[in-house]
Amino acid sequence: MQHPGTLFVVATPIGNLGDMSPRAQDILRSVAAICAEDTRRSGQLLAHFGIATPLLAMHEHNEDAIAQKIVARLLAGESLALVSDAGTPLVSDPGFRLVRAARAAGVKVSPVPGPSALIAALSVAGLPSDRFVFEGFLPAKASARRERLQALAGEPRTLIFYESSHRIADTLDDAVVAFGALRPAVLARELTKLFETVLDGTLADLVTAVAGDDNQRKGEFVLLVQGAGEDADAKVAEGHRLYAKLAEHLPPSTAAKLAAELSGAPRKALYGMKDGDAS
Repeated sequence: MQHPGTLFVVATPIGNLGDMSPRAQDILRSVAAICAEDTRRSGQLLAHFGIATPLLAMHEHNEDAIAQKIVARLLAGESLALVSDAGTPLVSDPGFRLVRAARAAGVKVSPVPGPSALIAALSVAGLPSDRFVFEGFLPAKASARRERLQALAGEPRTLIFYESSHRIADTLDDAVVAFGALRPAVLARELTKLFETVLDGTLADLVTAVAGDDNQRKGEFVLLVQGAGEDADAKVAEGHRLYAKLAEHLPPSTAAKLAAELSGAPRKALYGMKDGDAS
């Protein structure tokens, strides 16, 4: 009877090629094929390390269609690897459908751990790290992004987001409205790369830093926001949420008064919000 192969889920560098582990290199050399999100990008990585293993394109647009074909190869005894463009597969990247199908078929799925942008950012942020929640990329549409952030305003755990260069400024502006200008936050950019920066302070500080430096709007970003406190922060966050809803139907002063009464937040923390901020 043919024994199934193993699907290795292999983390790759997020920037610095020195972070490619010896074990990851050995696994990628030994498997029959490597499932890659972008075969050109992964091909360049493999070439750097002298790895000639064949690549198989597997991305969000074809994962459902080819997952069973990959599982069939695994059941036939081949071992395969799964990589993403950078970092740990399945973290804001394709792969979970393949992993789920392989496990359902009785195939061993084995992690080869390594770099992850969200964990790297959390490790240097100086924000509470005992409990955190990863939200991935926020919606591209402004209204949906603001709605998501408002829903997270009272979350007590440290929040972690990925964001792109062309939306980072707008996302920070929206975060100020949702969480308050004084909420502690960290913006990690281009981690492990030549122009790595890690900015900290309040959300208002980050807005100013990004607006004042074109370089801080380039690259790949991880935004971390400290969770709401159990008392004052949570009250203000709830006040912001209520104000946003009430201001759709009431004058700003009336909306702020009612939101403050219902949430227990200071009225002055809500009344300064503009009508546009509540959308």
